[in-house]
Amino acid sequence: MKKSISLFLFPVLALFAFGLAGCSGNKIQSEAKYPSGADRPSTGGDIYSKPKSIFGAGGLSFGGKRKEGEGDGSTGIGVNSFLWRASLDTVSFMPLASADPFGGVILTDWYSPDSAKKERYKLNVFILNRQLRSDGIEVRVYKQINQTGTWFDTAPAPEMARQLEDTILTRARQLRLSQNGGDN
Repeated sequence: MKKSISLFLFPVLALFAFGLAGCSGNKIQSEAKYPSGADRPSTGGDIYSKPKSIFGAGGLSFGGKRKEGEGDGSTGIGVNSFLWRASLDTVSFMPLASADPFGGVILTDWYSPDSAKKERYKLNVFILNRQLRSDGIEVRVYKQINQTGTWFDTAPAPEMARQLEDTILTRARQLRLSQNGGDN
């Protein structure tokens, strides 16, 4: 009996001792409403300087050289910005379910046009390339029809996705020309 109590009591006492040890020692300045940077030893107490990296000044690299502006946030989204903006402009009449500028995916929610209330459409737009090219965009169209109060999947018109892709590409070219001042 004594052996089982001591086996149970030892881990409890050890946890208690470690807990007390964790409470003592350096006191972190936690009463300040706005942090002063004194709690950041890696920056020398300066809250505006960049903390030192464990990988050195250049960071971690897996080969290749960095291009100018790369890695400093100036590149923005991970896909072609003209295709991205043109896609958002083109599907702006539909409610958006999700838009991921880094992955280049736009998902819309179901939309029923005023002319056909028993039909509804949903779009998935994928931007596949960083260049403004015709194969850099893919649109998938989903259609449902309402029969006796229940929505059923049906095939959309075969040219609908291609027409939307062409509309997005045309709008992207317009955006590029307007940004470049009509030089291209």
